[in-house]
Amino acid sequence: VQLVESGGGLVQPGGSLRLSCTASGFAVSGYAMNWYRQAPGKERELVARIISGGGSTNYADSVKGRFTISRDNAKNTVYLQMNSLKSEDTAVYFCNVRRLRVDYWGQGTQVTVSS
Repeated sequence: VQLVESGGGLVQPGGSLRLSCTASGFAVSGYAMNWYRQAPGKERELVARIISGGGSTNYADSVKGRFTISRDNAKNTVYLQMNSLKSEDTAVYFCNVRRLRVDYWGQGTQVTVSS
């Protein structure tokens, strides 16, 4: 199992970024896929989740209405579209899946929101 994130970078407040998480070793369609983030000095927090099958989604209150998680089964990739970014969104963003009671993580991608 491998998760590889990409798409992070430096963006001004109010801007947008799209993160990608490409999986190998399993099908993203069959599992709940999560995006977490960790800011300096803070605990890792769940940002968004997309459930297997029907694909219902859940979001942290802090990102509702601004972030959208989605999945492309053909590309075996999960996305996080982030709009109206704020300085407090600055963090390392991680893709996660729990498979057979084991948590797998990507290496993370840095998102910095600053003018």
